[in-house]
Amino acid sequence: MSETLDRLWAIIQERRLNPREGSYTSSLFAKGPSEIAKKVGEEGVETAIASLAEDDGRVLAEAADLIYHLMVLLASRNLHWDQVEQELASRFP
Repeated sequence: MSETLDRLWAIIQERRLNPREGSYTSSLFAKGPSEIAKKVGEEGVETAIASLAEDDGRVLAEAADLIYHLMVLLASRNLHWDQVEQELASRFP
């Protein structure tokens, strides 16, 4: 992973294992899989809509939100971002 994604992943894992009062990430874990999945869906739609009607800055912001929520979803299932990278790599000839 990149340094940024590594750092984000570490924070997500920390909030999952040691919930912090006032943490958005901790609140997502507390709400459970349905809420996390809902957020991934919402961010995916927002990213798609932004790509059609917004400037590049908005597309990048929505893409970042989508990746963050996807990483939370993976962590909630005890999956790792590296596994996503491995899956992508397996698709190359």
